[in-house]
Amino acid sequence: MNPTTDYFQIDELLTDEHKMIRQTVRDYVDKEIMPIIDEHAHKHIPIPNLMKSLGAIGALGPYIPEEYGGAGMDQIAYGIIMQELERGDSAVRSAASVQSSLVMYPIFSFGSEEQKRKYLPKLASGDMIGCFGLTEPNHGSNPNGMETKIKDAGDHYILNGAKMWITNSPLADIAVVWAKDEEGVIRGLVVERGMDGFTTPETHNKWSLRASATGELAFDNVKVPKENIFPNIKGLKGPLSCLNSARYGISWGVIGAAINCYEVALKYSLQREQFGRPIGGFQLQQKKLAEAITEITKAQLLVWRLGVLKNENRATPAQISMAKRNNVHIAITIARELRQMLGGMGIMGEFPMMRHAANLESVITYEGTHDVHLLITGNDVTGINAFV
Repeated sequence: MNPTTDYFQIDELLTDEHKMIRQTVRDYVDKEIMPIIDEHAHKHIPIPNLMKSLGAIGALGPYIPEEYGGAGMDQIAYGIIMQELERGDSAVRSAASVQSSLVMYPIFSFGSEEQKRKYLPKLASGDMIGCFGLTEPNHGSNPNGMETKIKDAGDHYILNGAKMWITNSPLADIAVVWAKDEEGVIRGLVVERGMDGFTTPETHNKWSLRASATGELAFDNVKVPKENIFPNIKGLKGPLSCLNSARYGISWGVIGAAINCYEVALKYSLQREQFGRPIGGFQLQQKKLAEAITEITKAQLLVWRLGVLKNENRATPAQISMAKRNNVHIAITIARELRQMLGGMGIMGEFPMMRHAANLESVITYEGTHDVHLLITGNDVTGINAFV
């Protein structure tokens, strides 16, 4: 890592494999994403062949065992991959994060052997694209209130309902969907493109994540074979465990966006002159840079320790919530503050701050809002549930 963004020599805590993975993904982002991301964000169009190119570098389900098409990496490697992808753009990290944590993770953790072998290798290669259906039009922060239902119809289930704000839904070949059965128990199932009554309307006119495809999932009497139901999970624990994996990846990913903003602002501050000297020599500009690198460093240490706990299966949902909330907050603050250092140039597409800031407005909302994560921490430290 650039020594200016590894202020506490955190590289010494990483393995040679971690560093090799990071360089591979960094090179990919520099070559494949950076030259085109501004155009795609401006035009509100997804990056072509993104999932296959991510699969080619091992960025999809990297912690999934090799026998199912993954790379068998650890959780720190997964975090590093997310960081480097989001250095390019949150839309790129979102695509990989959804595929890995919200589609491949539940299939691997809760699926049958047949489901694992049918879906995971193609998801890992990017030959198949997945999405995750939990959030509903009337139920965002309260997933337990979901209205999507499945009804037993003999050799299959009948699925009815709708999901919204679904990353990759217009492109997806499969959707991991959570619905309530006739007893009101939440079940997970895989819905495939082409099933009658299953449609994926696209969401247009977004000001955020504009290089990512977002849409809805609509189910009108969809017949889902019983072999598509996850046999090994019931209740809200299933989708929440997926969200924990995704939130962990986000807590690493947003550091990449912050680093990109910081490195660009630092370089600009040393080249741009006003009043006869580089603007980096003025106190207020140094304050912005000093605060940014301090928060980046704190965030790096937070996710490294969280990654160690994840590898040991000791990370708690509350710890993951704290990291997600804190790191997204510092990233969006850094994007906003360092945009100001560039003056009018800061709003131009040649510089990443406005794009990152706009993207992070989504990231601070999805996978649990900033305020909800605060309440999760509050509940954890007081033992009093403030949600009810």
